[in-house]
Amino acid sequence: MAVPRSKVTRSKRGHRRSGHAVEINTYVEDKDTGELRRPHHIDLKTGLYKGRQVLEPQEEF
Repeated sequence: MAVPRSKVTRSKRGHRRSGHAVEINTYVEDKDTGELRRPHHIDLKTGLYKGRQVLEPQEEF
């Protein structure tokens, strides 16, 4: 037997959709170069991560 759907209030709907908002990416200023980079990511210009050389530095064009 069919059961009628119950109404979802604006509040319940809003709580469910609260995670849909677009977040702005955060950037931190690199201590050595002074350029912006994402936190917990490798600095592609220098190839450093947490003070260690992980990648070869990119050459300037």
